[in-house]
Amino acid sequence: MALTKEDLEVLNTKIGFKHLLANKKINLEKVLRETKHELKLREIQAELVKLQLWVIANNKRVVVLFHGGDSSEKSTIIRKILSHNNPRHFRIEVNLPYQDQEDDGGYYFKKYIEKLPQAGEMVFWDRSWYNRALFEPILGICSDDQYNHFMDQVNNFDKMLVDAGIILIKFYFTVSPEEQDDRYKELHKSPLTRWKTEHWIKDSKKFWKQYKKLKDAMFEKTNTPYAPWYEIDEETRELELIAAAEYILKLIPYDKKNKA
Repeated sequence: MALTKEDLEVLNTKIGFKHLLANKKINLEKVLRETKHELKLREIQAELVKLQLWVIANNKRVVVLFHGGDSSEKSTIIRKILSHNNPRHFRIEVNLPYQDQEDDGGYYFKKYIEKLPQAGEMVFWDRSWYNRALFEPILGICSDDQYNHFMDQVNNFDKMLVDAGIILIKFYFTVSPEEQDDRYKELHKSPLTRWKTEHWIKDSKKFWKQYKKLKDAMFEKTNTPYAPWYEIDEETRELELIAAAEYILKLIPYDKKNKA
């Protein structure tokens, strides 16, 4: 592999040496790729600290939704995005679709309203109220009437949040069935990551067409000017992470000159 001057400068850093010494057998292409990713991520994470300080200082409220197939590993992306932020001023909420979930007959959005951010706080949802548009119909958690009722109401709910001054960002991570299978096998192979596959929907290929139909319907109905969806379609987890973090920095008008 021919290295450029820029490549040598990247490798001649503490992070570069760390990746070079990580394995006995050196794969320069892999080392260079991983080093560039980590350097880029650190740069972004420094900006995310500035962003959070701006949110706190200006009493802003931020809600970020993460949706997509099981293999998009949303929880890992959220954790890495926030790894250097002050945990006192952000929350991570998880909404897993359980088959034994019961509808209490009340207002569907009530539990989400109760978890809205306070002034100066960011809330990141690993799946959100939009489960009703995606997974709940497939798992039989909601009826057709409940699904239709949700689709009729959700745009008004999103607008209510935006009108209340909440910065709402909606991410959807697209992963192909083939890539999903590859990631599942990779994660399931290791005892350190096998737990991540425990809640993946079984027979995902069987549900793919139905899921895609629901996803397309959700995009068509709920991709609004005041609360658009940002679809992230990247080949690797690293690129998904960078893309999501850069969107957050772009969409939230924080003070970029603020020194963290």
